[in-house]
Amino acid sequence: MNIGQLARQAGVPIDTVRYYERQQLLPTARLSAGGYRVFSEADLTRLQFIRRAKALGFSLDEVADLLGFSDQRGQDMAQIRDSAVNKLAGIEQRINELQRMHRALKHLVEACPGHGDNAQCPILSALTDIRK
Repeated sequence: MNIGQLARQAGVPIDTVRYYERQQLLPTARLSAGGYRVFSEADLTRLQFIRRAKALGFSLDEVADLLGFSDQRGQDMAQIRDSAVNKLAGIEQRINELQRMHRALKHLVEACPGHGDNAQCPILSALTDIRK
């Protein structure tokens, strides 16, 4: 299949396929007699793997590690689990931080009447308040 077909089937832009090739997450495609890149079903499977891992929050470096683990069939899965556990802990930390931000911003929004002199705005006051 050509790059357009691969991208369409994987649900990614063509530029993403090219980028993943440059980052060596996808193997360099073989060239047809006409000089066009030709991709295989294995390339599609690998691209879908990358897309799914990215959707779970893995960075490209982490995806590369996961692909390496995937390429080494028969190895112990402990490293793969550790990678997922670490990613999960990072996600939970971000969720907690977002919840803290949500509570703080909600409190400011509820304190702001939404009209009047902006010098009295509790949101602006909170953003300019310098506490030591």
